[in-house]
Amino acid sequence: MDYKSAGVDVEAGRAFVQRIKTSVEATHRSEVVGGLGGFGGMMRLPEGMRQPLLVSGTDGVGTKLELAQEHRAHHGVGIDLVAMCVNDVITSGAEPLFFLDYMATGALSPDAMAEVVEGIADGCRNSGCALLGGETAEMPGFYPAGRYDLAGFCVAVVEESELIDGRRIQPGDAVIGVASSGVHSNGFSLVRKVLEMAGADVSTRYGPAQRSLIDDLLTPTKLYPGLVQTLLKNRIQLNGMAHITGGGLPENLPRCLPEGCQARLTPDSWPRPALFDWLQQAGEIPEQALWNTFNLGIGFCLVIPPDGIAPALKVCKEAGHEAWTIGVIEAGGSNQSLLGVPA
Repeated sequence: MDYKSAGVDVEAGRAFVQRIKTSVEATHRSEVVGGLGGFGGMMRLPEGMRQPLLVSGTDGVGTKLELAQEHRAHHGVGIDLVAMCVNDVITSGAEPLFFLDYMATGALSPDAMAEVVEGIADGCRNSGCALLGGETAEMPGFYPAGRYDLAGFCVAVVEESELIDGRRIQPGDAVIGVASSGVHSNGFSLVRKVLEMAGADVSTRYGPAQRSLIDDLLTPTKLYPGLVQTLLKNRIQLNGMAHITGGGLPENLPRCLPEGCQARLTPDSWPRPALFDWLQQAGEIPEQALWNTFNLGIGFCLVIPPDGIAPALKVCKEAGHEAWTIGVIEAGGSNQSLLGVPA
């Protein structure tokens, strides 16, 4: 007996590291110290910061992985992994610095794993952060052969005086919703159940445009760091931000609101993508459950003063993001209140 006969191919692991080296190093910022292969990644803080605050976040991709692995969409879930982490930390106004990934698999498939890491690297490059390191664990007997799980960890930095934490939000502020690219990476336990009920497969088309259902469900999560940095550079006052993930708008938007403020949304102020209509009809999902599970076309929210609406929408458009004014902040209630949606 040896390690390989027990199910762990050390040589394949070494070859995998060599294969991904170029993709990883292409994400490195000027602050990165050293290269791939050490026991720890090292990075300097950006120069010129007086009181830097580090902001960290960690997440996974959830059961979207099941659908992605079934349809060999490995690159996309790498982007999803980065997006689920960086889109969280930027809500504080922080700039992503570096990202770490963890992959666990039943048996190493170098091609599939390399596609995942290349997706992670693409997500990092598009977010301006370095892929500083990671870990790939072969766990035969624990995970089925050919299956893998992912987890990610991101660290960002913000000047303490420029921290955005919702304290400046006040009644009269506007809520701007920035478009999602679809379901993103949330609610896939329900999605997969609906697909099973409907007997949907790769040939299934939906909506007026007869788009591919599986392709649209596997569209990677949209990355918002570039947009937030552009808004800040254009001096758009951002009083609060929310990343709309599991739990939808009702759970996530109130997380950025201070006590004494509540949000009132206008549900017909943005076009609901046909993908969510298909899911609702095929799965007979009640409207309230739909709101409490999916983003319904809004992946990120900005809370800004009224005089910033037009400039913010202009920046969003120029940055390639669709956006709409979807609500307003009111006095009353608690920071857990969201009005105008099914309760």
